[in-house]
Amino acid sequence: MPSSITLPPGYGYVAAGFVCTAWVLGWQALVVGSHRTKSGIKYPQLYAEKAEAAASKEALLFNCAQRSHQNTIEHMPLIILTTLVTAMKYPVFAGYACGFWALSRVLYTLGYTTGDPVKRNTRGGILGEIPLVGLLLGSTYTAFDLLRSSA
Repeated sequence: MPSSITLPPGYGYVAAGFVCTAWVLGWQALVVGSHRTKSGIKYPQLYAEKAEAAASKEALLFNCAQRSHQNTIEHMPLIILTTLVTAMKYPVFAGYACGFWALSRVLYTLGYTTGDPVKRNTRGGILGEIPLVGLLLGSTYTAFDLLRSSA
């Protein structure tokens, strides 16, 4: 039996936000691959060993690139969930917040791959906390609003 899903007006912004995250993840994977090649760290080794990173700037940069990518992946379930729930009521806001978060991950990665992990947040990466909090609040409000309207 066929069924359909009706998306609220403005849902294209949500799609655009998610596509931005996909491009950022792909770019981060390329950055990691480049640093893996330069450092000589072979698959399946996920990170350079502490001694390798201490002895080689390239190994340290590989670890920083890998960590920035892993951190983005760790955040993805939260971003996907909160964006989708917020988008039920506020799709334009959700799409912009998701896209803004994706942009912040570029800044986070550029800062991290300087080799100084502190710079992951001091070069603009910390700005990603703004849309993250917005999506957490938006999804919480949307969930309560949906519960209230169904009672």
